[in-house]
Amino acid sequence: MTNEIRTVLIKLSGEALARDGEKYSTQVLESIASQISKLLEKNLKIALVCGGGNLFRGRDLVDSHLAISRATADYIGMLATLQNALVLRDDFESKGIPTRVLSAISVPQLCEPYIPNRGKRHMEKGRVVIFAAGLGVPFFTTDTTAVERSLEIGADLLVLAKHGVNGLYTADPKHDPSAEKIHQTSCTEILEKNFKVADGSAIALAKDNNLPMKIVAVEDIENILDENTGSYVEPH
Repeated sequence: MTNEIRTVLIKLSGEALARDGEKYSTQVLESIASQISKLLEKNLKIALVCGGGNLFRGRDLVDSHLAISRATADYIGMLATLQNALVLRDDFESKGIPTRVLSAISVPQLCEPYIPNRGKRHMEKGRVVIFAAGLGVPFFTTDTTAVERSLEIGADLLVLAKHGVNGLYTADPKHDPSAEKIHQTSCTEILEKNFKVADGSAIALAKDNNLPMKIVAVEDIENILDENTGSYVEPH
């Protein structure tokens, strides 16, 4: 697998950035930047998609007493992902990692608009690219965004970097001590057994377009090329 991987998109959950009640953990940001730097040293082209769960979840607003539509809530959630992207960009840049943010929602004062070929050119020049604001339309998750962007930039691997779990398990290992780690599976098995890896539409899109995935802990991002790290998901 190592020789075939050249372009990687990493999907970070927003919660992965938070610790101990803080929206952003200095220690976590330091770890992520260090790991990204090590991947760049291996001549990998790196892109990121980050969720916004540390700041805002649209469903919480929809379920509240406020008269907020699902579409509006989703747009607000997109802005949360943009905020996280800007935080990551400035943190990476401060550590010497050239980084660009491309947003599906136009915010010219803050970042560049999302243009697939522009993202590819940045990556060819050794820059990390962070795709923000989801797909720019409501009713789609950042999981689906990660798959969609992976396909558009021609990524060889989509990495789902999780907080608190180092791969795919038969059950939640935090609540079920008998849960067993699944080292290798397929999109079909995930859908059939309803494993909580990502939303079903994202998994189906990856399957239909032959995109392999890997599920790892946030702490193991630098080891994504190691066959013994995480869980590998074959695209069939």
